[in-house]
Amino acid sequence: MTTLCVLFAGYSINVYTDGTKAPHLDPMSEQARAGQDLFQEHNCIACHQFYGLGGYMGPDLTNVISKYQGNGIVAKSFIMNGTASMPNLGINEEEADQLVAYLEFVDQTGTYPPTDFDIKWWGAVSQADDPQ
Repeated sequence: MTTLCVLFAGYSINVYTDGTKAPHLDPMSEQARAGQDLFQEHNCIACHQFYGLGGYMGPDLTNVISKYQGNGIVAKSFIMNGTASMPNLGINEEEADQLVAYLEFVDQTGTYPPTDFDIKWWGAVSQADDPQ
């Protein structure tokens, strides 16, 4: 029983100290924070996903900015005009810029789906293409 307690404590310390590293990101700008508020206000997650979590009517937006070589103009066009499957929400240019700033921030948090990953012996997954 003592051995199990020691193993559990060691495992917990390892996960707490080394298994929960997150990428270093600059704080979210005010423009990106306003974009996050708009994303929530318009309930975009009902159709879109981040890291595969969310609705399935629209594409995953985790790396939508990188998909177009860091050019937010494409995303801004979709946001402002809609598509056949995405309604035009009447978002003005300033709001579209805020949403693009939010998507740029999310794009920096990692890559989805992971292209090069390693599963550690304790169950944590690390990505070689994570921004560190």
